[in-house]
Amino acid sequence: MLQLAIRSVRKRPGRFVGTLLATFLGAAISMAFNSLHDTAGAAGIDDTSAETLGLSAGVVGGYGTLLVFFAVASTLTVNVRQRASEITLLRQSGATPAQVKRMIMGEAVLVAVLGTALAIGPAMLGGRLLLDMFQETDQVAPGVDHVFGPIALSAGFGVTLLASAGAAFLAVRRATRTAAGARAPRARLRTAGGVLALLGGAGGVAATYAIDPAEPGLMAAPAYGAILLSVGFATLSGGLLRTLLRLFGRPIAALTGAGGYLAVHNTRRRAASLAGVLMTLVLFTGITIATICIQVVESDAIEAAGVGKSVEDKNVETLNLVVVGIIAAFCCVMLVNSLYAATSYRRHEFGGQRLAGATPRQVLTMVATESGLLAVIGLFFGTVAGLAGALAFADVRLEAGLPGETVLIWLGTAAIAVTATMATSLLTARRALRTPAIQAVAVAA
Repeated sequence: MLQLAIRSVRKRPGRFVGTLLATFLGAAISMAFNSLHDTAGAAGIDDTSAETLGLSAGVVGGYGTLLVFFAVASTLTVNVRQRASEITLLRQSGATPAQVKRMIMGEAVLVAVLGTALAIGPAMLGGRLLLDMFQETDQVAPGVDHVFGPIALSAGFGVTLLASAGAAFLAVRRATRTAAGARAPRARLRTAGGVLALLGGAGGVAATYAIDPAEPGLMAAPAYGAILLSVGFATLSGGLLRTLLRLFGRPIAALTGAGGYLAVHNTRRRAASLAGVLMTLVLFTGITIATICIQVVESDAIEAAGVGKSVEDKNVETLNLVVVGIIAAFCCVMLVNSLYAATSYRRHEFGGQRLAGATPRQVLTMVATESGLLAVIGLFFGTVAGLAGALAFADVRLEAGLPGETVLIWLGTAAIAVTATMATSLLTARRALRTPAIQAVAVAA
């Protein structure tokens, strides 16, 4: 099966571009930050510089590990779902489920090795830039030299390979499980997890009011509360999408015509598969708004107190901004990969709709309406989660509302989310419509 995996990657490299991009970006970020561990462990490093470098590498490395897994898992899940007919053919030809798993996992590992190898050069450059940034803000001594050593390399290859193999295993396991009775327990477990995350997030936000405003760890409670609220909404995104479509489906269809009617019908039918896209939007919006707004409030509080920022304050600010940047990058990669794969896979569907009488413009209207629905719903629940944490922190820290920059933060976050969603969907759909309708229907997508 390993030879089959190698031939599969070599024969159809375009199918693995999304996975390659996710592993490349994940390995580059992981190695760049873990090189700070190598730098902190070099001889002659003072304690303050070593603490700053170690803290940055540890916090962002942890986030990076989770994001690599989710990005690769999102891409591989869509990839495996679209290969259902191929997997069925392999099973009918005599392949066992274990052999199919080994093939898919072999493909994922091969792509991960290639992506990690390509990321070594950018990771070395990124590590140097990070060190320069810490030195410019006086968080690290000027004489410290960057070191790219075994910790960075082992973390890059280890995290990426484990994430790719694990994500591939889960994706193909889900695709090859045919027991109908297994769906309900998984759905109930997912719902229970989402509800628990919402309760935990609400508890974290409420706990903010029990902490002294001068306590250094005040930021943790609202930040993690907002993250858990985002996770809860994201986990329940499929059910939330179906519920909202039942409430607002008819008005949307009436306003947008035939294309909107098709969009509402298709979105309701494909709610489970679109939940991954909605999940990415909710997480991106909620975590970004909460982190940046909380940092702005903290900066305003320090300025109002008339004191300068300490090294610890600068460390926290740098970490917050870097974490948001990493989350934004990964969420955009996951969003673009998922939407591209999902939309390009619908070439057969688009052809059937055109043969049934739909015009290309109506098909594009349908895709635009679907993307708009996802963007609006994702922004709404992400905004609720993010503002819940930010408002609680501002109320306790400054005894005031959110600063005026909040509107700009929200507009910037919304612009990125909407642009990535609409542009990817419409450009991919326009490309799919170039195929003649008869040919699109005759050939499997």
